[in-house]
Amino acid sequence: MPKSVTARPFLRILLGPTASGKEAVAVFCARAYGTDVISVDSMKIYRGLDIGTAKASAACLSEIPHHCVNLIPPTETFSVAEYVAAAGEAIDSVAKRHCKPLLSGGSALYYKGLLQGLFDGPSADPALRQHLKDRAREEGGGVLHQELAAVDPVTAGKVHPNDLRRVIRALEVHALTGKPISAQQLEWQKDVNGAAAGQIDGHASLRYPCSIVGLGWPRETLYARIEKRVDRMLEQGLVDEAREVYQQRAGLSHTPVQAVGYKEFFAYFAGEETLGEAVDRLKKNTRHLAKSQMTWFRKFPCTWIERREGMSTEEVGIRVMTHWDEEAAGVHHKTA
Repeated sequence: MPKSVTARPFLRILLGPTASGKEAVAVFCARAYGTDVISVDSMKIYRGLDIGTAKASAACLSEIPHHCVNLIPPTETFSVAEYVAAAGEAIDSVAKRHCKPLLSGGSALYYKGLLQGLFDGPSADPALRQHLKDRAREEGGGVLHQELAAVDPVTAGKVHPNDLRRVIRALEVHALTGKPISAQQLEWQKDVNGAAAGQIDGHASLRYPCSIVGLGWPRETLYARIEKRVDRMLEQGLVDEAREVYQQRAGLSHTPVQAVGYKEFFAYFAGEETLGEAVDRLKKNTRHLAKSQMTWFRKFPCTWIERREGMSTEEVGIRVMTHWDEEAAGVHHKTA
């Protein structure tokens, strides 16, 4: 059973679409509070993918520690459950230092998993699991992966044959429920992707007490910021970083290969289109990503700060912290 929310630290959460300026505001607030930043981003967990993920600079990471960043190489997969565990450890670590846990990022599924829990599936069946392990040792993991492909091709397509832990878990879930784990996870994800009944609709149902602030922009202004951001990434060497992903794509996990910021250049590297066409597609896909993020985030219990050109990071940061602190005081008063 999850702990009561009153036993968990109060989270200060900053979200918003890509190119909304979350990182700069989060760093300003972290500096003011004397705390760290806990990243909520499904791409920044990968080491070596820096430019295309808009990861903070090495100097910034040195000054303001960022948790849940650079956790794994892009050859590995990373589930929502693993993120929830890593973020939970980071939150506890920050809170034990009597600092304010501050979370910032744009991955809606990570937020939902952390705040509302996630699909765990049936409890492990020790006998079945041991049987599958024995078979893997005797027949090879490839045989189990082929069986998984027959009953759950979606999961098999995302999990490497050598990732026996996930292969066995997926086969176990199918054997115990009669349903693919991918289908059951999809039902959970639909809560984020548009099912009103499953939206994050109030603090009473959350695993942590929190205050969520979102950074919004007028659409055309945000799109102009995206254009400038892509141009800046190109100047920083995005094409070379994307080429490395392309060249190593056969050995990488599904997420980096399909990520916005990298896949748009693959046709260019294959000689099938021009660099200009690739850049145009990247800008278009980034706009679509921002739109999708806003669709998800509008379902969250979030207070929005509508930004305008000319508003400084300091001005926005002070407004964000004021709202966080007022809500934190209210929660603490109610739960005292």
